[in-house]
Amino acid sequence: MKQYKHLFFDLDHTIWDFETNAKATLYDIFVLNNLEEKGIDSFDNFFTQYSIHNHKLWDKYTKGQIKQDELKWKRMYLGLLEYKIADEQLARKMGLEFTQILPDKTNLFAYTKEILAYLKNKNYKLHLITNGFEDLQASKLMNTNIKHFFEEVITSEASNSLKPNKEIFDYALQKTNANVDESIMIGDNVDADIEGGINAGLDTIYVNHINNKKYERANYTIFHLKELEEIL
Repeated sequence: MKQYKHLFFDLDHTIWDFETNAKATLYDIFVLNNLEEKGIDSFDNFFTQYSIHNHKLWDKYTKGQIKQDELKWKRMYLGLLEYKIADEQLARKMGLEFTQILPDKTNLFAYTKEILAYLKNKNYKLHLITNGFEDLQASKLMNTNIKHFFEEVITSEASNSLKPNKEIFDYALQKTNANVDESIMIGDNVDADIEGGINAGLDTIYVNHINNKKYERANYTIFHLKELEEIL
């Protein structure tokens, strides 16, 4: 087994429970903007529609087809449009509120702080590589009290690239003075984290929180963060 020194984590959906936090944030916005009075009778249905559009727009964003601002408001607009509410001004307001409220949510996946402490105590150097927006990610780390575990936080904005592009991983290795053969990428997204890591020459750990089938191209697949203790 390789002796790793540098562990590169993804943040959202890997250690920070994005789905739970995003749903709580959108519920706050749903109430704040009286969307029920505007004809959206079910928050759960609205969240489902929003999530579909958000996923598609994030895919476009990671492929460089749309910019940040368009992603932030258009996912709201398309969700509203499902209920025949064609209100761009409202969508932009909701998009701004989402980025303001989301970082205050603090749900982490089970055993996150314990595993980070365990790895830190074993003298691994922990870093983050994230496609998330820089200011939001910084707030999430502060509010969940996990910032101190990480030595470097590499964002798509700072690197001028996005996972799965090789450039963001090369930037991360340079920023951390890490060699490929002593580094491993840990994330939940098969395309961005695992394939991106592989293309950059890194070993990978697929964090399979949603119990998909094992991804054979990853060096390891885990279903709970505690399982990292068996690998590292």
